[in-house]
Amino acid sequence: MPNATSHPTSNARFTRRKFLATTGAAAGAASLAGPVLGASPARAAAIGNGASVPALVIGTGYGGAVAALRLAQAGVPVEMVEMGMKWDTPGSDGKVFPKVTSPDKRAYWLRTKTKAPVSNFFGFPIDSNIEKYTGVLDAEEFAGITVYQGRGVGGGSLVNGGMAVTPKQSRFSSILPSVDVAEMYNTYYPRANAGLGVGSIDPTWFETAACYQYARVGRKHAQRSGFAWTFVPDVYDWNYMKAEQAGTVTRSALDGQVMYGNDHGKKSLVQTYLASALATGRVNVSPLHRVTSVTPAAGGGYTVSIEQIDTTGAVVGTKTVTAAKVFFAAGSVGTSKLLVKLKATGALPALNNEIGKGWGDNGNVMCGRANHMWDATGTLQSTIPCSGIDNWDAGGAFAEVAPLPTGIETYASLYLSITNTTRRAEFSWNAAASRVDLSWQTAWKQDSITMAKTIFDKINSKEGTIYRTDLFGGYKIWQDGLTYHPLGGAVLNKATDNYGRLPGYPGLYVIDGSLIPGNTSVNPFVTITALAERNIERIIATDVL
Repeated sequence: MPNATSHPTSNARFTRRKFLATTGAAAGAASLAGPVLGASPARAAAIGNGASVPALVIGTGYGGAVAALRLAQAGVPVEMVEMGMKWDTPGSDGKVFPKVTSPDKRAYWLRTKTKAPVSNFFGFPIDSNIEKYTGVLDAEEFAGITVYQGRGVGGGSLVNGGMAVTPKQSRFSSILPSVDVAEMYNTYYPRANAGLGVGSIDPTWFETAACYQYARVGRKHAQRSGFAWTFVPDVYDWNYMKAEQAGTVTRSALDGQVMYGNDHGKKSLVQTYLASALATGRVNVSPLHRVTSVTPAAGGGYTVSIEQIDTTGAVVGTKTVTAAKVFFAAGSVGTSKLLVKLKATGALPALNNEIGKGWGDNGNVMCGRANHMWDATGTLQSTIPCSGIDNWDAGGAFAEVAPLPTGIETYASLYLSITNTTRRAEFSWNAAASRVDLSWQTAWKQDSITMAKTIFDKINSKEGTIYRTDLFGGYKIWQDGLTYHPLGGAVLNKATDNYGRLPGYPGLYVIDGSLIPGNTSVNPFVTITALAERNIERIIATDVL
């Protein structure tokens, strides 16, 4: 390997040999032979105060998991810092995660009352009081919007519906114009789909499965109105889903588990990228650790300040570590907030003026329709969506045919739409309140509603049906106050270079959804994963090896 240095003001390159020389061969050997989470009953120790590491990854979601795996495969020891818990211990009910219909403290991140996207049923509020706890789903509230995010080892992969959609190739240039389309579709999307374990439902089984009656009703209504309806790939184990339907295994998707986690069947990052990363023996994860500052270190690399918290959110310890390279992978909101704070407070003052900009909601809006009695949607509904309605080219909307798993017949069809909105907000530092604010305006959602209506107004007209007004409170037709798909805030080739490097700070990288400016036209996690695969390959080749 060539000689290199990790000094932040001179050269971004470092080598594993250099790391071992500067931190001690014994320490390096220990990190390479350290315990592997999930591989034995022993648990890896949390990162220690004063540690010096070659690579620190902030967050364990899609981008962070890709970075950790590929760095480890290249021989680089990696420390991952995760704000949430490691979800591997069943509660008193024998389940790791609660059901949608009975959320408890495990469901929400440091809230004392639930905040469900479908907040009412038959007009009655269904949110309930809970114990404050570091639960798996964060409903982070900004002016104008609530952003739902996963909290725990595995990030958003713990709480999403698993819809693993690759955008149509013809749309990609409008998503990430500085990225080579052919490379993404020939190399990085296939690599991401393989790493995530993406698969598709058996279409023959779908036709008779009671748990997808709601999806078949959605198909009938879409096609009768002339819309394209399509199966959507997913990361659920479809053989397990069949066994759930047959009653031969413990149910998860058929037992109301999805947005508060899934005990069985779903292939989250814990079962895929993170499992592979940990199996290398070069990756360690520290749950319940929150990064508060990153600054250039006098001796080279970066000084990272970390708070260790307990399950009430209280700070129980502080740590300072040094990292030759730092990868920001805390998600669109987490990474953007941290970088905006670091720039404004002088920790990283040379970050450029694009930091915090280009944030969007992927055009998310929800609605429900009231079907006729002859279009029952079923008492047993799989929480894992498998289909969507595509009116993107004509109306700017793609809609998931979503479940409403109440355990009773509702005669309702529920949809989550992704729309072609161009609205973008900006994160900014509020010095008076010592926090980061977001400039989103709820009124901007009208663009998304108008696009979604190109589908559902037509279906209602054709079917003689109406919108449900009892699901979102206040007789609202549209759930316009949320997003499941936050994107942007550190946009590729603007806030960073074309591979996620932060200009002015060699050795600092962004590798998550904050690189994508606000919209992917479909569910975004496959694109986040594929982009991370592209970027880390270049970073390892040019900055590491």
